[in-house]
Amino acid sequence: MKAAVHNRYGPPDVVRIAEVDKPSVGEQDVLVRVHATTVNRTDCAYRAAKPFFMRLLTGLTRPRRTVLGTEYAGVVEAVGGGVTSFAVGDRVFGYNEGAFGTHAEYLSVPHDGAIATMPTGVTFEEAAPGTEGAHYALAFLTKAGIRAGHDVLVYGATGGIGSAAVQLLKQRGATVTAVCGPDHLDLVKGLGADRVVDYTAQDFTRDEQSYDAVFDAVGKSTFGQCKRLLKPGGVYLSSELGPGCQNLLLPLVTPLFRGRKVKFPFPTQNQEMVRFFGDLMEAGEFRPVVDRRYPLEQIADAYRYVETGQKTGNVVITVVPPN
Repeated sequence: MKAAVHNRYGPPDVVRIAEVDKPSVGEQDVLVRVHATTVNRTDCAYRAAKPFFMRLLTGLTRPRRTVLGTEYAGVVEAVGGGVTSFAVGDRVFGYNEGAFGTHAEYLSVPHDGAIATMPTGVTFEEAAPGTEGAHYALAFLTKAGIRAGHDVLVYGATGGIGSAAVQLLKQRGATVTAVCGPDHLDLVKGLGADRVVDYTAQDFTRDEQSYDAVFDAVGKSTFGQCKRLLKPGGVYLSSELGPGCQNLLLPLVTPLFRGRKVKFPFPTQNQEMVRFFGDLMEAGEFRPVVDRRYPLEQIADAYRYVETGQKTGNVVITVVPPN
């Protein structure tokens, strides 16, 4: 089968298309013919091994997993003898961080892993980006205890995480202030934001409004900059570790002062999570924003674009062209 492989860490140019062995199907596995996948910030971090400590997970000198890719949507091609939850021909989607392998024509995953039947009325290219950014957003909002009536500011509301966060917040009944660039104000309003701030015209950290939570979905701010925006007991969240990995340390320190806090969750990937997003998509309460589409053969270009930091929502890789 064709796959995008990388045998060393580095820039997008280390990724190439090659013929590799089709994955085997174990007794409890599902073999998926991948129709669409994505390139996201997670893929970029693993490909480049940045930050450096990621090599403890991926291999110190060279990657143990040569085929990357976390998200996918496709059709079940075969199932193991012990699988009853999926059948050949089922349309499925899911998330496969750790094992990876979605940047290929075929993928083998455990039947009880982060895989679910695709929602009706959704294409492969719409379903494939439905988990990575969204599951990070869900973990942060859940950790912060966001509920109906809360006021939340989302910085970076047009990225894969931020665009999902805006929609998930509205689904929870929160009031959302979204921060983005001038070209995307209408897009973010369409996602459900109650108020939109153009960061080129206004410094959002000087906002006069206060919030139950501030979620930096692009990791470009700090707790110190955003603390004044928080209500007493409010929560600051960031998708990145922050300078000096402070977003890992401050969650241990800030609760001691019984005031404004920093929280940094570690998201889980499981079948329940994938089904949750499938149900939201089917109900029309969540739609992954898609910026660009690239064929598998141009995946290195997709990596380059993602790393500009200018993508809107998600970048999809088409493995099987739609009819």
